[in-house]
Amino acid sequence: MIDTHSHLYDEAFAEDFPQALERASQAGVGHLIFPGIDSSVHDRMMECAAQAEGMASTAVGLHPTSVDGNWKRELDFVEARLAERKWTAVGEIGLDRHWSDSRFKEQVEVFRQQMLWAAEADLPVIIHVRDAHDTVFEVLDSLAEAGTAMRGVFHAFSGSIETYRRIQRYGGFLIGIGGVVTYKNAGVAATVRDIPLEEILLETDCPWLTPVPYRGRRNESSYLGLIAARIAGIKDIPVETVDSVTTASARKLFNLI
Repeated sequence: MIDTHSHLYDEAFAEDFPQALERASQAGVGHLIFPGIDSSVHDRMMECAAQAEGMASTAVGLHPTSVDGNWKRELDFVEARLAERKWTAVGEIGLDRHWSDSRFKEQVEVFRQQMLWAAEADLPVIIHVRDAHDTVFEVLDSLAEAGTAMRGVFHAFSGSIETYRRIQRYGGFLIGIGGVVTYKNAGVAATVRDIPLEEILLETDCPWLTPVPYRGRRNESSYLGLIAARIAGIKDIPVETVDSVTTASARKLFNLI
C-alpha cells in the first residue's frame, strides 16, 4: 500500500520516527508521500525522507493555514525549492476557512499561484480544502478556462457524491480517503460506495484523523490497512484489490517508480 498523505516527519514522531516507519513497513505500507506545509518544517521533512531510505517521497507547498503575515516570503520559499529539483507533487495547497478567514484573500492568491507553478513543472497537486469548496471550484474554473493543465488529489475527502462529481468535471483528480471513512455515521462512506476504486487513493494524514479503533490517539501510517479494509467492506471486494488498485493509481499520479 502507499500512504499518499503522511506527516510522519511531524514533531509528534520526534521520539520514535524510525520505529513508526518500521511499523508501517511491517503493516504492508511500501511507500509514503510527505506533503510540505511551510518553511518551518521543510528541513525536518527532508531529513526524515532521507532516513526513510527510498521509502518516502516529498512534496513542496504552502499550506493555507500557514498563510500569514509572512506569506509572500513563504511563497518565495516554495518557488525557490521548485527551481532546485523535481518533486513528487506541489502540496499541500488549497483553502481553509475553518479556523479563520482573515487572510482568505491571500490564501486564494497563494493557491492560484501554486496551481500555476504545478502546471509549469508538470507536477500533480495535493489539495487541502476545508469550508471553502465553492471558492476552490471558482479558482479551478478560472484555471480551466485559461487552459491550465491540472491533475492531483483532493486530500482528506469527506464530501458528498455531488461534490465528487463536481471535482470530476476538471479531469485528472483523484480522491484521498483517510480515517474519517471508518467513523460511525460518516457520510463519506456512502460517497465512497459510488466512487470508482480506480479514482481513490489511500492516506492517513497522520498524526491526525486516526481511524477506528484507535480514534483519539496519535495516528500513524501503520494504520493505513484499516482504511483499506473499510473501503473493501463498503464496496464488498477483497482488501487485496483495494491495495493493488489504489497502489497502481498512486504510482501513476505521482510518477513513482
